[in-house]
Amino acid sequence: MRIILLGDIFGRPGRKIVKEALPQLREVYQPDVIVANGENAAGGFGLTKKVAEELFEMGIDVITSGNHIWDKKEVYPYLQEERRVLRPANYPPGVPGSFLHYLPVGTETLAVLSLTGRVFMGDFDCPFRKFDQLYAEMSQRTHHIVVDFHGEATSEKIAFGWYADGRASVVVGTHTHVATADQRILGRGTGYVTDLGMCGPVDGVLGVDRQVVIQKFLTQLPNRFTVAPGPSQLNGVFVELDRKGKTTEILRLPAQENIV
Repeated sequence: MRIILLGDIFGRPGRKIVKEALPQLREVYQPDVIVANGENAAGGFGLTKKVAEELFEMGIDVITSGNHIWDKKEVYPYLQEERRVLRPANYPPGVPGSFLHYLPVGTETLAVLSLTGRVFMGDFDCPFRKFDQLYAEMSQRTHHIVVDFHGEATSEKIAFGWYADGRASVVVGTHTHVATADQRILGRGTGYVTDLGMCGPVDGVLGVDRQVVIQKFLTQLPNRFTVAPGPSQLNGVFVELDRKGKTTEILRLPAQENIV
């Protein structure tokens, strides 16, 4: 099974570069599945039904997310009806939306799970124990399991990677919008990278207009964040799994940059 996983899509520039780059990525890597984090896809903060359906039309199969999935209130009912848009599983009970999606891929089934970390993130249920609970279910249906771990702390993401090693097929970190260079196959066959990076403006600060962010640091006054102008970048990884759900290859996608 061949999978492309894309980092956080940030606003219109992120959607644009993904749309432009995907045809070539499909030709080169011939993926069976494309998964992308879309929590920043609508104006840099949140997701809407219109934007989610735009991403699906591009050929993205599953949209994962994180803490910004709630930024656009109109998405709440959509989360209830669209099972391919995932919010983190370890929110408290009663939160709307799906967090686990099973996708048929040829004769196999792929499970895609969204989790969020707790360090510097918020008061969530334990993602490690939540994974244990859900793995008991997932492992009855498939050996092919992708986890998007949306977290701030590299230590927490790395620890989770080792914790899920041999159970998850792939663990990819998201949220920090800065791609890490540590993609590897862990000892028991789990593909891992601490952060996929971002699909969005390359000359901003994590996708935001750099002047706005600089003023925030200089003055500590509240300010409205806006999507940065200028060229964009695309970050992600390609992963290949064997029939047992183990990663046989994990490659960082060549950076797609300077497409305005």
